[in-house]
Amino acid sequence: MTGRRKLDVAALVRDPNTRIIVTCGSGGVGKTTTAAAMALLGAEAGRRTVVLTIDPARRLAQSMGLTELDNTPREVTGVAGGRLSAMMLDMKRTFDDVVLEHSTTERAEQIFANPFYQSLSSSFAGTQEYMAMEKLGQLAGTRQWDLIVVDTPPSRSALDFLDAPNRLGRFLDGRMIRVLTAPARAGGRTGLKVMTAGIGVFAKVFSRVLGGDLIRDLSAFVSALESMFGGFRQRAQQTYELLKAPGTAFVVVAAPEPDALREASYFVERLSAEHMPLAGLIVNRMRRTADAGSSAPLSAARAEAAAEALAAGTQDRAAQLAEVALRVHAEIAAACEHDARMTRRFCTAHPEVAVVEVRALPLDVHDVDGLRAIGELLTAG
Repeated sequence: MTGRRKLDVAALVRDPNTRIIVTCGSGGVGKTTTAAAMALLGAEAGRRTVVLTIDPARRLAQSMGLTELDNTPREVTGVAGGRLSAMMLDMKRTFDDVVLEHSTTERAEQIFANPFYQSLSSSFAGTQEYMAMEKLGQLAGTRQWDLIVVDTPPSRSALDFLDAPNRLGRFLDGRMIRVLTAPARAGGRTGLKVMTAGIGVFAKVFSRVLGGDLIRDLSAFVSALESMFGGFRQRAQQTYELLKAPGTAFVVVAAPEPDALREASYFVERLSAEHMPLAGLIVNRMRRTADAGSSAPLSAARAEAAAEALAAGTQDRAAQLAEVALRVHAEIAAACEHDARMTRRFCTAHPEVAVVEVRALPLDVHDVDGLRAIGELLTAG
């Protein structure tokens, strides 16, 4: 790590001014486990901590020894001297809660019964991002938690929630919404005629393709949600500003592989473009040789050369064993050199990014003790 800025994970999670940590990265790099380990570090430092996963996979529950997670924070047992809860975003449940909070009981029942709402709240493109902003805003707004750790989905779309305010604004201001709300505003078949006359050819074609009944159902649904959409946009914008404010930190997680570090570069550049507060990069699963701490560890090339020299000489039993040991060491050293080279390449391209390397463990993490071990590696660097 000489010459590089080091990411001080312990200071980050224990700092009382740090209220939100968002982890992002590609799949298969240990991002969820890292998020859970950082949350545990914060909790065991005495902070009331919750970790929220937006990733629909069950990895977070498994890493904390829980059988399941849902939209309500569940307390994790085995935490030493602190409080840690975990939850998984349920976008339909979150959407339902928003409807209940911002409408009357009668209006909410009408919305829940609408087939368009049922589709929108469970599978419509972009809904997950909007609901992620809603849930994060809710958690931050309660002031119940000292630290919120967010585990994003393992893909480039992980940062799509940053676009939620603008995308929602474009949706609300779009021509389609004006068309669909026109009949409900005017009422019934008369409204459909008014819409057709006022909007013109576009509405005629739209009505012919979908049918008048479907148009009326859809326009009634949009009109029922119209007032709440404005609230969505406002709250999403507030959460977006919260993510840019002091007290929030983004942490990119990667493995020392070309594809994972390429994705890490994308996240770093995207966060920079959005002026989001990047804390740094965690490089997981760094392979190390047994003598990695010595001043002059045996390189792969030197080990291979020594093995070749033994193979060319007299082959007694001791020499054979030494040759095998050297070749094994050469393979391990080559893997370690690869990992170090990949990490150096990233650091050269992004010298401004603080980095911490985490040694690879031989087994997966399935409980709090395993997360604690990861936390120790994170803070040891």
